[in-house]
Amino acid sequence: MHLYLHIPFCRQACHYCDFHFSTSLSSKKEMLRAMVREIEMQAGYLAGSEIRTVYFGGGTPSLLTKTELGGLLDTIRHHFQLLPNAEITLEANPDDLDRQVLTDFYELGVNRLSIGIQSFHEPHLRFMNRAHNAIEAEASVKAAQDAGITNLTIDLIYAIPAPDHGILRSDIQKALTLGVPHISAYCLTIEPKTAFGKWVKNRKMDPIEDEYAAEQFEILVGTLQENGFEQYEISNFARDQKYSLHNSAYWQRRPYLGIGPSAHSYNGPSRQYNVAHNANYIKSIGQGKLPCTLENLSVADQVNEYLLTGLRTKWGCRLDLLQELSGGLFLAQMGHELFRLHEVGWLHTRDGLLCLTEQGKLFADRVASELFLEA
Repeated sequence: MHLYLHIPFCRQACHYCDFHFSTSLSSKKEMLRAMVREIEMQAGYLAGSEIRTVYFGGGTPSLLTKTELGGLLDTIRHHFQLLPNAEITLEANPDDLDRQVLTDFYELGVNRLSIGIQSFHEPHLRFMNRAHNAIEAEASVKAAQDAGITNLTIDLIYAIPAPDHGILRSDIQKALTLGVPHISAYCLTIEPKTAFGKWVKNRKMDPIEDEYAAEQFEILVGTLQENGFEQYEISNFARDQKYSLHNSAYWQRRPYLGIGPSAHSYNGPSRQYNVAHNANYIKSIGQGKLPCTLENLSVADQVNEYLLTGLRTKWGCRLDLLQELSGGLFLAQMGHELFRLHEVGWLHTRDGLLCLTEQGKLFADRVASELFLEA
């Protein structure tokens, strides 16, 4: 079993982000008390399972003090069987990471850090409204390494508007120079309710061109592979198999429990998702009610979600599992599509696994959707 905790606070709103968060920290203490209570209320979810990974996401979990983070971890250890070698990841912004904070995280048991760099290029950081600067971006990685947290991943964003690919190449080279074992790289996506979404709508900003994004993706993949990184998921690259165990569990249909507003939980036949509203979340927990909506997954839901996540990974999708989940219908209904996608060079099959080709990775979501079963 795997555990996710959503910390719904940020110092400021990045122009591209549509995750659930608040820039007001006034309810932080109430929120953390509610999250402790939700952990207690959800202690029976997948009862008896060992916790193999804990992931603090957000929002900005590095806003938590040592006492606040320690309280959440103590509650987890009290109510769940946390394995001694469990992967405990915390997302952090560079501007939060001084020596004392990093020492505190390490002493509490955080053994993997995900640092939201996004870019080492100062104008790009300003353009995205990031809270840190380029100097802090580099310094935060070195400080984490000095504090003993060597299992590091950094986030980068590509397809940021630029006259050429020089800035991306420089960002990648900086990451390589810092010696991080894992990089998550995401294409800049324009979401409607974000600042960028409003700019595009008002024609203050042009949409991201598909050709430009594809060129940047190919540069990213090629450069990282040349330098010993394995692309084990479309957006995730690791050296020496330093995979994210937590995210890999999501992609391989492992059960997980989500705590906090907007967090999701999954146990195979169903998923549940918490209300994405801080005040309503706190109020519901205070009344002794779980603030979640339960969704029973149909056969089509289970097959389609497996395709959407599994095809993005190096492990692909097991054909026997697709058959099992679909009650034997998948190959019968999708045989023609599978043949066509093999013919155009986007899919290949090996050892009973359905996998994307290098070309197919450029069209991952499209390939998955073309294999979806109808609900």
